[in-house]
Amino acid sequence: MDLPLDLEKHRALTRRHFFGKTGLGLGSIALQGLLGQNGYASSATGFKLPAKAKSVIYLHMAGSPSQIDLFEHKPALTKFHGVDCPQEYLEGKRFAFIKGTPKMLGPMFKYQQHGQSGQWISELLPEFSKVVDEVCMIRSMQTDQFNHAPAQLFMHTGNPLFGYPAMGSWVTYGIGSNNKDLPGFVVLASGGKTPSAGKSLWGSGFLPSIYQGVQCRTDGGDPILFLSDPKGMSRATRRKTLDALRDLNEYQHEHVADPETLTRIAQYELAFRMQISVPDVMDISREPQHILDLYGARPGHVSKAESASDPRRVFKGDDPTFANNCVLARRLVENGVRFVQLYDWGWDHHGTSPGESIDETLPIKCRQIDQAVAGLIKDLKQRGLFEETLIVWGGEFGRTPMMQNNKRTELVKGFIGRDHHPHAFTMWMAGGGIKPGIYGETDEIGYYVGENPVSVRDLQATILHQLGIDPHRFSYPYQGLDHRLIGPTDEGKVLKDLLA
Repeated sequence: MDLPLDLEKHRALTRRHFFGKTGLGLGSIALQGLLGQNGYASSATGFKLPAKAKSVIYLHMAGSPSQIDLFEHKPALTKFHGVDCPQEYLEGKRFAFIKGTPKMLGPMFKYQQHGQSGQWISELLPEFSKVVDEVCMIRSMQTDQFNHAPAQLFMHTGNPLFGYPAMGSWVTYGIGSNNKDLPGFVVLASGGKTPSAGKSLWGSGFLPSIYQGVQCRTDGGDPILFLSDPKGMSRATRRKTLDALRDLNEYQHEHVADPETLTRIAQYELAFRMQISVPDVMDISREPQHILDLYGARPGHVSKAESASDPRRVFKGDDPTFANNCVLARRLVENGVRFVQLYDWGWDHHGTSPGESIDETLPIKCRQIDQAVAGLIKDLKQRGLFEETLIVWGGEFGRTPMMQNNKRTELVKGFIGRDHHPHAFTMWMAGGGIKPGIYGETDEIGYYVGENPVSVRDLQATILHQLGIDPHRFSYPYQGLDHRLIGPTDEGKVLKDLLA
């Protein structure tokens, strides 16, 4: 039954709200600062550091690309190609799909050294090879997760379980956005599907929901669902409607004190401002043709893969969806968006079904991203944005140096694949105060890290550090614990050798 407002207030009062009230309202004061344009850091400076980067563009290849076929030149592995895998690499190990004794699988493509750094890069990435001297190649990444969803969650939220804030949410919670008319955390997806962990990868978890990522569409419709006013509603009418809603929400907050009510008000106001700012920023047709050509972008293109039941069957190398998203990412950071996350699906090459082979599908996926990634680096440099924009590229884990054999024990064209491999994989970072070069290495077949291991926590700590956030002091109180992106221990360390 309906209760009077004063009784409704007591029913809605949680234990945390009660102690917040008894603490002389400090919780409410902190919340007001938290909801400000500059994020929590505007009122709490204990974790702030000198920042090298103002924004992040994180390029995640969902499914995990094969480092063996892109970045790891391993002559010894080529020598053992087709030989039964030694038992020392199998006994006591957990695999997602490998059964029995698989055969070793050497790199499927040619390698060549590039740039002054002499980095070995696969023939599948000819454009990226031209800018390789601008990046720091981390060849010694490790994770403790070997299935997609937990590994993706661990990489992006710091926890393999659902319910934790995304990295972009942590960043905008800490230092906010540089543009009050745009979200601080924007997500762009391509490849036809969302990653295995779904939209939890850009959720706000236990942080206020104002910090969740805003996904922008690439299917030809409005860039953000429900942003446009209904037919017949003018902007003035919309403003009056929001004013009335604000008054009602403020009245509710005054009597019930639910902090999410303030988030609701802030989201309504942001959406109203975004109706003007988003269409302009998201319109890549405003870019000159030579910039579009630099990325390989085509404004207005809607890929068939975005609506296909099995996108892998219709992947085309000249699909410009990812390239369009890279142009958007540059436009967004140029306009003050703090964290832009690009997810590209289709990198899970097990070789067990059509459209997921290393020999046929990996070249297609590389063609989709190669020019766009190189173009992004070149464009940021020519605009003077490279040093203040941190670019991160990688998957959730690596691929095995042996073939996947749960369906086929011999190599068959169009059905060549590798299983998940958490023990060693490659990622790279560029810009944002990162020193170009090579960090870490693996053993002669790329199975284990040989030197300078880098954990997921190390990567997260380094990203936060470059944004001016002390990863060890930056936390949020929830359920009696001070939660951090890098977890409760001190295992995550800033990779000082990577910093310029």
